[in-house]
Amino acid sequence: MKRLAVLSLHTSPLAQAGVGDGGGMNVYVREFATALAQTGVHCRVYVRAWNKQLPRFVEVEPGFEIVHIQAGPCDVPKDQLPQHVDEFARGVAEDFRTFEPEAIHANYWLSGVAGNALKREFDLPLISTFHTLARVKAESGDYEPESRARAESDVMGCSDVVMSNCDAESEQLVNFYDADPARIEVIPPGVDHAFFSPGPKSGARWALNTDDRPLLLFVGRIQPLKGVDVAVKALAASKHPEARLWIVGGASGTQGASELAHIKQLIANLDLEDRVEFHPPQPHHLLSTYYRAADVVLVPSKSESFGLVALEAAACGTPCVASAVGGLLTLVDEGQTGYLIDGRDPQEYAEAIDRILFDPALATELSNNAAKHALNYTWCESAKKLVAIASTLADRRLAPCE
Repeated sequence: MKRLAVLSLHTSPLAQAGVGDGGGMNVYVREFATALAQTGVHCRVYVRAWNKQLPRFVEVEPGFEIVHIQAGPCDVPKDQLPQHVDEFARGVAEDFRTFEPEAIHANYWLSGVAGNALKREFDLPLISTFHTLARVKAESGDYEPESRARAESDVMGCSDVVMSNCDAESEQLVNFYDADPARIEVIPPGVDHAFFSPGPKSGARWALNTDDRPLLLFVGRIQPLKGVDVAVKALAASKHPEARLWIVGGASGTQGASELAHIKQLIANLDLEDRVEFHPPQPHHLLSTYYRAADVVLVPSKSESFGLVALEAAACGTPCVASAVGGLLTLVDEGQTGYLIDGRDPQEYAEAIDRILFDPALATELSNNAAKHALNYTWCESAKKLVAIASTLADRRLAPCE
């Protein structure tokens, strides 16, 4: 495979993660495209134009470029994007006639719907990565319309390969959608070890102008799915009187503003104003300093297809206390690199946090194990696996699209 079309309709690898709809998927698309380009695969990423000032074509680096496709108003809300998918697909199709890709990689269900149409038109293999799944989110109380779930099912049926981030996600694809196990391929994301690696905690705290009190860290979008309220309540339940919490991220989604207001009121109600700090979303490479500065990273998500935050923290040698869901079951080795919590009881999070804060020898052991475990994940290896899979698609009969 020499040319790959990557669809990322609703969010751009150029956007700041932690703002609006930008999150782990932005990092995923950018890092995957970079790694693929370095293997010799020309990646062209198609994104819906969200700003009138954007140039149509952006070369990120040799072999990796972004094309902005006009499809609906720039500021259209995310819940109205489905009505602009056809226009997006038509815009991408125009560029396909000169780019001539050999395969399509669709990210998220909206891109999958566009990929379905483009596969039919150009008779190309379709590789789909969903990142989140409507029926899985619904199981955790985060409602998504059934129309999205039906669209996801249709995309899975049309995809020649459904890329899964971990074994837990593969099981969800089969159990919730009756996806064909023969078409599912597990390709975990990676981490850039040039940026995310262990380093002196004292130096990181000096760089962030903070003191040596125990520091808990939450990194991510502020929305109900991510469980910021659990992190705040866990701090309140901790027995360490000097522990504090930093929240790095911004409000996201239709419930983001109300969730942020709820979190601030919760902090006030628990009398934690002097122990909780909000920090704006950070450029991705700067997050490593925050991870190194922290004693514990909290990932209390209701659902998580993979959990890049947990992997990046581990690569920096910082143990995680995380929900026992999705990809976090793979990333966090219970009692060896951190702790997994079943359910959403803040007291259980606090007990795990305190085990780490009150036992320096344990904290060091978890840190060393976490950094070693994270070495198993590289974007280079992820790219090699995708190239190997894609190389077999030319010899396969394409999956029929109903």
